[in-house]
Amino acid sequence: MTKLENLRSEFLQGKLNDDDVLKHPMDQFKLWFNEAMNANLHEPNAMFVATSANDKPSIRTLLLREITDEGLIFYTNYGSAKGKAIAANANVSLLFFWDVMERQIRVQGKAEKVSKEKSEAYFQSRPKGSQIASTASLQSSELASRATLEERVAQLEEQFKDAENLPLPENWGGYLVKANYFEFWQGREKRMHDRIVFEQSDNHWNIKRLYP
Repeated sequence: MTKLENLRSEFLQGKLNDDDVLKHPMDQFKLWFNEAMNANLHEPNAMFVATSANDKPSIRTLLLREITDEGLIFYTNYGSAKGKAIAANANVSLLFFWDVMERQIRVQGKAEKVSKEKSEAYFQSRPKGSQIASTASLQSSELASRATLEERVAQLEEQFKDAENLPLPENWGGYLVKANYFEFWQGREKRMHDRIVFEQSDNHWNIKRLYP
């Protein structure tokens, strides 16, 4: 068995030169995200979402659902652990890691709820099975047994068997993360990685390079 201290690989896929970085971080984000999409990666929109409430950091994996000029949007149950954490502290951090491309993007910003109308439009665009699952789940609450969840799902399937869509659950919707920090990381040979940071100050983006 290989020892952990001996696990290593070289990063040879690309580089991030200062002259190649676009002037606005959202443009650079969209560029890299589109390249990840075109690389046929499995769920390139998967991201880690970190929150902190009561001095207790927490992290989990979610899916990015929309990129706008204002920021990045994901959807969840507002009563979940992450929803309660955001209610207590709106500062969040996101991390996208595309290992095949040897790239990652770190994002920091504040999360705020999107409009109910926007949440409803997205909810009803989802497959009906996903709508039922979200309605049935009291996300992050203790579940006595899987049978209880399956029973709730069966009840909803029967209740809405003739309906095309379910109504939006009152405690479910989207968050818009308005970013104030981006870090674009490109793996390089011999651990001489590229790290380009965009940091917002007075509605202006300052760009700098960090040591690897």
